[in-house]
Amino acid sequence: MSAVTTPIHQPPAAWVLPYRGKVGMACLIAAESAIFTIFVVAYLFYAGKSLTGPTPREVLEAPIFYTICLLSSSLSIHLAAKFLKRGARNAFLGLWFLTIALGGAFLYGTGEEWRRLIYERGLTISTNLFGTTYYSLVGLHGFHVTAGLLMLTIVFLFGLAGRVGRDQSARVEVLSLYWHFVDAVWVVVFTVVYVLGR
Repeated sequence: MSAVTTPIHQPPAAWVLPYRGKVGMACLIAAESAIFTIFVVAYLFYAGKSLTGPTPREVLEAPIFYTICLLSSSLSIHLAAKFLKRGARNAFLGLWFLTIALGGAFLYGTGEEWRRLIYERGLTISTNLFGTTYYSLVGLHGFHVTAGLLMLTIVFLFGLAGRVGRDQSARVEVLSLYWHFVDAVWVVVFTVVYVLGR
């Protein structure tokens, strides 16, 4: 004779509100994604419609090294946040500084590219449609990298002063989400400008 078993009903777990910092960052990322989408669509729409040169094929060189630097910074900031959560403050500071250095290298590479395009190739924002859309799209991304580096530097300085510890790990993770967003946007921008747009 087999015993009849009745399922045990457990009360549902209480729903906990998500961390408001992550919600706020998700909203910011959604809004910024919409802005970047507009700029990307404009770049693609006007690609090849310039009446005068130079054209992307003539002047653009893919910044492979600086792209690797920026994408690597996503790994370093991820690891930094993990180490802070474990309370390993020195490892956090080292990886956080590495993230700043990699982001700074990327920004330097963008500046060098712009110097070359303006002074050696004669491409400015008012040269043609390509110049206008290129500097607008890449400049928008560069602005976001600069804002991110400023925030990362402030956190690093607070960290050096001993003001960033395990208690701030949730806030650090929110900031790392922004940096991951900046890196993900660059993958799109790089593909559109240096691969599809040429």
